[in-house]
Amino acid sequence: MNKDSGILNSYKSRDFFDEFFDKDEKPRKEVRPFIERLQELPIQELMNRQRAAEAAFLNSGITFTVQDGKKGIDRIFPFDIIPRIIERREWAFLERGLKQRIRALNEFLRDIYDSQKILKDRIIPREIVLSGKHFLKECVGLYPPQGIWCHVTGTDLVRHKDGTYYVLEDNLRCPSGVSYVLENRTVVKKAFPVFFRNYAIEPVENYPEELVTTLRYIAPNSCPNPTVVVLTPGIYNSAYFEHSFLAQRMGVQLVEGRDLTVQDGFVYMKTTRGLQRVDVIYRRIDDIYLDPRVFNKDSMLGVPGLMEVYRSGRVSLANAPGTGIADDKVIYKFVPEMIRYYLSEEPLLANVPTYLCYYEKEMEYVLQNLQKLVIKPANEAGGYGMLIGPASTAAERKKFAALIRKTPRNYLAQPTLSLSRVPTLIGRHCEGRHVDLRPYILYGREIYVMPGGLTRVALKRGSLVVNSSQGGGSKDTWILRREGIS
Repeated sequence: MNKDSGILNSYKSRDFFDEFFDKDEKPRKEVRPFIERLQELPIQELMNRQRAAEAAFLNSGITFTVQDGKKGIDRIFPFDIIPRIIERREWAFLERGLKQRIRALNEFLRDIYDSQKILKDRIIPREIVLSGKHFLKECVGLYPPQGIWCHVTGTDLVRHKDGTYYVLEDNLRCPSGVSYVLENRTVVKKAFPVFFRNYAIEPVENYPEELVTTLRYIAPNSCPNPTVVVLTPGIYNSAYFEHSFLAQRMGVQLVEGRDLTVQDGFVYMKTTRGLQRVDVIYRRIDDIYLDPRVFNKDSMLGVPGLMEVYRSGRVSLANAPGTGIADDKVIYKFVPEMIRYYLSEEPLLANVPTYLCYYEKEMEYVLQNLQKLVIKPANEAGGYGMLIGPASTAAERKKFAALIRKTPRNYLAQPTLSLSRVPTLIGRHCEGRHVDLRPYILYGREIYVMPGGLTRVALKRGSLVVNSSQGGGSKDTWILRREGIS
């Protein structure tokens, strides 16, 4: 392949792990056929395909909401037409590691709301768990159907400059973004049809079918043909597009709290033909809004009496209430120990080295090295509330030092990783942009890992923040069924 012509003629991988090129600027074996064909495309033709992809997103209403002051603004989800490519053997390893991690997290949730053996054995400090914002004492003693707590998980992975994948965080409450994976694939198939005719790329289109199968599996035992619904906070939620998208693809009803009612110990959906019993609720609202009789009494989003029906085993919720304690960023540090404790196995996927400000010595180290570290609050999402030390000002570091000293349990720090990069179309040429990867894992009769998941890309030059709310976008992710794509 001649790298001196075509869209990649000025591309440099620089001092990062590049997903397309090795350290000698030579194409990696698994992506060489794609690069060769990409180079054959006239630059204007590639730009036209990018614009067509953006128009398809606009016409489909694929949006997310960001906060601008007190107002939420809908934006088209940014998308880059050049995919990320992962070869089969590498993906098989990641898949095994993700399944291992989800099994351990599920055992942790089952334990922490029951006998709390892991606390009694001092594997995790009791105070760290019980003081967690998302540990719900109201869920102690619950036993979800089939013993599964985390039915839908999005686990964020990053690849460091040494080529090693690390788990950045686990998302077990209401992980979003899977609709973009499906729409990305639809758009890229139209942009590069020849690749999907000639190359062995794992499909992602069956995710809604896998999801509804998982949801039906956890239905109460007395339901041979369970009714499943998707519970949304409503049209003003940032992920509303995804809620309606998944409900439509699964062939189930999209409901708000006001559409449901509890009567005679069951949950019912109000329809034009009267009340219809609901057996499984895929809820996309946070725990505290589920039932105003149990959690936030001012909630208008949930269903009064829902938790009583759930506790009695007459309705199933996915994910189970209380799962948020497992994606607390402080609890994250202990997942490798959970794997050893519950599974008697060594972790396949590594955590990013993490310092907990809960421990005095680690807090002092963090305070002395703020300019070198990434500081994260325990329970924020979307890239909010972080300090990226190397890019911070003295005033920002002073502010975070005060926050850490005030509530040390709620802060952790990690070294700044050099996230891997993928060529990204910027105007009339390609530049390297940093990426992460969010595979989606379903836990039903078996554990299913969506092949690939959402590759999020930091579209700002030099940025390490890939969240859409912070200016990030996404790419299609190709998992190859065999080595090489030709």
